[in-house]
Amino acid sequence: MSADLADFYLRQLRDDCLPFWFPRSVDEEHGGFLHCLDRDGSLVDSDKSVWAQGRMSWMLLVLHLELERRPEWLAWAEGGLRFLEDKCADPADGRLFFHVARDGTPIRKRRYAYGESFAAIAFAAHAAATGSDCSAQRARECFGRFTDWHFRPGRIPPKFTDARPIIGLGPRMIALVTAQELELRLGRSAGTTGWIDRCLEEIERLFVKPELGVVMENVAPDGSVSDHFDGRTLNPGHAIEGAWFVLEEARRRDDSRLVKLGCDMLDWMWKRGWDPEHGGLFYFRDLHDKPVQEYWHGMKFWWPHDEALIATLLAHRLTGEERYRSMHEECRSWAFGHFADPGHGEWFGYLNRDGSPSSTLKGGLWKSFFHHPRALWLCHRLAADTA
Repeated sequence: MSADLADFYLRQLRDDCLPFWFPRSVDEEHGGFLHCLDRDGSLVDSDKSVWAQGRMSWMLLVLHLELERRPEWLAWAEGGLRFLEDKCADPADGRLFFHVARDGTPIRKRRYAYGESFAAIAFAAHAAATGSDCSAQRARECFGRFTDWHFRPGRIPPKFTDARPIIGLGPRMIALVTAQELELRLGRSAGTTGWIDRCLEEIERLFVKPELGVVMENVAPDGSVSDHFDGRTLNPGHAIEGAWFVLEEARRRDDSRLVKLGCDMLDWMWKRGWDPEHGGLFYFRDLHDKPVQEYWHGMKFWWPHDEALIATLLAHRLTGEERYRSMHEECRSWAFGHFADPGHGEWFGYLNRDGSPSSTLKGGLWKSFFHHPRALWLCHRLAADTA
């Protein structure tokens, strides 16, 4: 069965996902990637997400490193990295923009520095693929800029007043997985190991609430619950993604305590997030089952289901518990039965609660060649390893 599952995911990657994106996403005129695509792959908008330039470069490089040494994958990824370097950094402070026009003209810059984390993993993968010391150094610089921006007190501009301070799970999750990727591609170092240890400790101490059976998205700086809309809002898919980052570290360290932590996070947020009526994962829930203010709370987005596929299969591999295999199959059946578009390939990004497409969009400023191919590749590997 595992061999069949491994083959299923590899076919989805090779025959369904990759051909949808490439070569049509490669911008031969201005460099980088075009990724705002309709159902049939036609261009909806020529603007570019800076996140997507790093994420798509990284994904191509991972496939080049681990699946097949294809020169076009390397060349396309290098084009994305050049666009990042030449067009996407603000000369005023070196930080990356979030949204640029096709030719790189800046459109928007956000408070957050997640673009730096995606650039870091892309440059690290390029260093592993080519032996480039310059790319390795660039990866470390981008990671240092990300951690400085998000963790040095007072560095990031506040989103709200200081009357009700709040901190998020997101920066800790992304620092954790970015440090893991840098260790994988560039080797262990005191800097990356220290960030991994710190983020694991803060996630567990501040955001994981065994007494409530939940992983919080935002908490007060001391870890207490802020009993307001923003403080109570849960993002099950995000927490499940964080769960597999923890489980991946448990796998690398052969650490049973981390296995339990990651599985608890997965179990609690699956229970909180899975829709018992229509299936699929809700986007937002409330800690106390009160109404959620975001109007898209009941929609089904593509990426939480990709993350749940990875998390459940990794939990099954680490524990051997059949219930995780059953959860994986439930998610796989629902997701491929609703997000998939056999006529044109890839997944729709956004569904209504009942699983019908909310729009025909396959790519935008948030969705690109990243979450879905990452899930397909990692699930292929996990299934193949247990075959």
